[in-house]
Amino acid sequence: MKTLIEPFRIKSIEHIKMTTRDEREKFLKEANYNVFKIRSENVILDFLTDSGTSAMSSDQWAAIMKGDESYACAKSWYNFEKAVKKITNFKNIIPTHQGRAAERLLFSVVLKEGDIVPNNNHFDTTRANVEFTGAEALDLVIEEGKKPELDYPFKGNIDIKKLENLLEKESGKIPLCMITITNNAGGGQPVSLQNIRETKQLLGKYNIPLFLDACRFAENAYFIKKRENGYESKSVLEIVNEMFSYADGCTMSAKKDAFANIGGFIALNDEEVTKKTRNLLILTEGFPTYGGMTGRDLEAIAVGLEEIIQEDYLNYRLRTAEYLGEILLENGISIVRPAGGHALYIDANAFYPHIPYYEFPGQALCCELYLEGGIRGCEIGTFMFGKKNEDGKDIAAAMELVRLAFPRRVYTQTHFDYAAEVIIDVYNKREGVKGLKITYEPEYLRHFTSDLERL
Repeated sequence: MKTLIEPFRIKSIEHIKMTTRDEREKFLKEANYNVFKIRSENVILDFLTDSGTSAMSSDQWAAIMKGDESYACAKSWYNFEKAVKKITNFKNIIPTHQGRAAERLLFSVVLKEGDIVPNNNHFDTTRANVEFTGAEALDLVIEEGKKPELDYPFKGNIDIKKLENLLEKESGKIPLCMITITNNAGGGQPVSLQNIRETKQLLGKYNIPLFLDACRFAENAYFIKKRENGYESKSVLEIVNEMFSYADGCTMSAKKDAFANIGGFIALNDEEVTKKTRNLLILTEGFPTYGGMTGRDLEAIAVGLEEIIQEDYLNYRLRTAEYLGEILLENGISIVRPAGGHALYIDANAFYPHIPYYEFPGQALCCELYLEGGIRGCEIGTFMFGKKNEDGKDIAAAMELVRLAFPRRVYTQTHFDYAAEVIIDVYNKREGVKGLKITYEPEYLRHFTSDLERL
């Protein structure tokens, strides 16, 4: 059939408050033009993030009722551990309350000031946690991944030649290399198995471990199935297992591809790193068999990891972003091509060419999408990354993007048709839109809590 239906039925609903433009103008001003500060009840379509915003299945809700809340060695922990090992095949599983906690624990153990951590692209919390240790978070995505208009199948790949040059000069400063799958900061773009394999082979010459930021591992695997030669007939689980087989460990936020509202983990083989990380976990997260999560969270994640590798769902998931992207492209709106897995990324530089990077065109677009249609998106560009030169002025990001991240199993095609109408309407009114300036910013992750005003 030409119509791809949602591969699920709706069993419970949540009311959406339909606000007016005048109301939204007031809410946006009260939030100091930072969409993170808008109350969720005043948002019509919330595309701020796909993290922790998914709809859980009836099987997950049923599993929650079986949660064993024993402090140590609960039955729910063993169900969780079994599910994670089925996916990753790593020996040691360390639960955490979310992905950034996993990053903080791991980096606190393995990084020190002066170290370098190469990645295809570090996302915001990963970069912040690397830099908090005094290490450098270095992005080495391929050049194709920096060109929104270019249609290339694996724009998330790490640049092997650049990595090789770095290793020749600085291998002694590199305790680990990371690859983010899919590449969130670069448009939700996948990484090929060939690229992961070649990265591992190169790192092996220097005995440097490879870690995956595995938040969207299943989406990446399905892209491989659809785009990489030799994997057409492989199951998603087979591809997932091969991806992890080339890595020495991973961090994961279970709030993405595990359909969970909270949770995460570190998975690794190194026994010494495991011991140190577990000891630190006890200080900040909890006992090593719950790591800041309840037993019911552990059960929900275990079921979610089974559900995410269902191919009917993944086909629908990737097609959703592709569908919205096709409509926008037909109306002259530039996006990161091809469409990502968990989100659609609008090229804010092309949308507002008259707004310079230091006036944050992506954040201006976020504000306009909310004003016109109650849609909340997320800027990924100069405002988010907040890199400064020696004079304290902003350094331009490689791309100025607005990410519309889609909660899993939450919205229907009608919602996406509405989103397309809003985006097109904002595009048709783009000429007079002004940029923004920051009136307050914190030291880290400024996009979460900064205040802005219109110029």
